[in-house]
Amino acid sequence: MNHGFLLDMDGVIYRGSRLIPGADEFVETLRAAGIPFRFLTNNSQRTRRDVAMKLCRLGIRAVAEDVFTCAMATARFLAAQKPGATAFVIGENGLAAALHQNGITVVEDDADFVVVGEGRAFNFEMIERAVRLIVKGARLIATNLDATCPTEAGIRPGCGAIVAMLEKATGCAAFSVGKPSGVMMRMAQNELGTPPHRTVMVGDTMETDILGGVGMGYRTVLVLSGHTTLQHLRHYAYRPDFIIRSVREMPAELLGAEALLAAAL
Repeated sequence: MNHGFLLDMDGVIYRGSRLIPGADEFVETLRAAGIPFRFLTNNSQRTRRDVAMKLCRLGIRAVAEDVFTCAMATARFLAAQKPGATAFVIGENGLAAALHQNGITVVEDDADFVVVGEGRAFNFEMIERAVRLIVKGARLIATNLDATCPTEAGIRPGCGAIVAMLEKATGCAAFSVGKPSGVMMRMAQNELGTPPHRTVMVGDTMETDILGGVGMGYRTVLVLSGHTTLQHLRHYAYRPDFIIRSVREMPAELLGAEALLAAAL
């Protein structure tokens, strides 16, 4: 049985608006060999269809079903916790769409949950409303706790930064669904249909991709095509199973004979 791959995107498949050399060939090798994979992202702003379109425009053949987002994981988690729940949302279209698709109604008042994702379309009035709802009993949910988001112009505050403000104001800790949470990792693994020891997490971030994979018992691959360098590794007590410059150098033992044959043809 081959391994299944969970692939972070920014820093692994592309950087900003540029494809990382060899990423398109790697994905095609997986597809040609019938190896299951999912593009895994902690960004809740876009729908899976939007993410697939971005990949296609960068030269990666992708469809919506290839993508798994933290917005999807959050919506499925809430639907399992309380079917038909209501939520006050700080976030953008990808998060709202995922909630709607899972039977969660977005409301302004009397919400069961306050759900926070990435985005620029929020203001202090929304923060104030979220604080009041949490104090009244709404449970605080984060799509992820990433403090920053990379952009072409540099970093900007991420979901974790917004959540920290709500936690400080209310004294309530958020429950985070995105990487490195086992909630999202397990959902994505279930889509692959592979057991933990046959699941590979490929990422460029130690605190989310690699930590999540280690916690789940996956094989982990750190790529140096993102923002992590070898010098950074001394700060962590855990280690990836493999360290490579990019997905172009994926170890043969993880790909299997079918993929190696497909790559040679």
